[in-house]
Amino acid sequence: MTLSPDRVIPSVVRLEAAENYQKQSYRNRCYIAGANGVEMLQVPVVHGEGRGIAEIRVDYKTPWMLRTERAVDAAYHTSAYYDHYREDLFAVLERRPERLFDLNLSLIRFFLGKTGIACTLQPTVEYALPSGAPDDWRERIHPKRPDTVLRDLGLDRPYFQVFSAKYGFLPNLSIMDLLFNEGPDSILYLKRL
Repeated sequence: MTLSPDRVIPSVVRLEAAENYQKQSYRNRCYIAGANGVEMLQVPVVHGEGRGIAEIRVDYKTPWMLRTERAVDAAYHTSAYYDHYREDLFAVLERRPERLFDLNLSLIRFFLGKTGIACTLQPTVEYALPSGAPDDWRERIHPKRPDTVLRDLGLDRPYFQVFSAKYGFLPNLSIMDLLFNEGPDSILYLKRL
């Protein structure tokens, strides 16, 4: 990982493209804050074909895109910047990439661009740590294990969320929560961390 000139945000990020697909991981799910608390959004995948993350296909036979759109609309329609980003976000999904890795890459690029994070994404070609890498983060954050990374680093700072009056600040949500609530100030929030 190489840091940007302001030494805050990495300018080169390596994405693991040579691993085997891990079920029940963040590779096909994220969490949002809805009226009933934290909700999981999940992209179904076609099972039984290949094991590599770059081979896994999205299952478009199920109505997950409609369910996702309804859940995101219900959760964020009152947020300050939802109307500003909604159409562009759903346009990414409407392209219907065949592979999960391609869908994830398109979503990552969308959120990087909208939050103002300038970096180069480098998919890996083999499953190995780059020389000189201090830590292996590929399995550090997983939805089935407690995630205390931000808290441990002293970086778990709240921002405004639509349902904060009801639930308080809900950590570990999708970047879409930050973008819809903070809009162009998302980058300032990230840099303050």
